[in-house]
Amino acid sequence: MIVELLCGVTQLAVLAIIARVILSWFPIGPTSPFAPIARVIFQLTETMLGPVRRALPLAGPLDLSPIVVILFLQIVVQRLILGC
Repeated sequence: MIVELLCGVTQLAVLAIIARVILSWFPIGPTSPFAPIARVIFQLTETMLGPVRRALPLAGPLDLSPIVVILFLQIVVQRLILGC
C-alpha cells in the first residue's frame, strides 16, 4: 500500500514537471486566471529542479533539469527502488 502511494506521488511529480515545462512556453501575466495554478506548479517543482539546475553545466538557453529529474524519477525511483 505504501509503495503504491509513493508510486502515485512520484507520477504526480513527473506530471507537475511536464506541466511546468508546458506553462513555460506561454507568457502568463499576474492577472491571468492561470496565474495561481502556474505559481503553485512552479513552487512545487522548483524544489526538485533548482538543485539539479545549479549542478548541471550550461547548455545555452536550454534548461535540461526537467529531463534529468524526470529520468531520475522514472528510472531510479519508480523502476529500481519502488518497482512500479
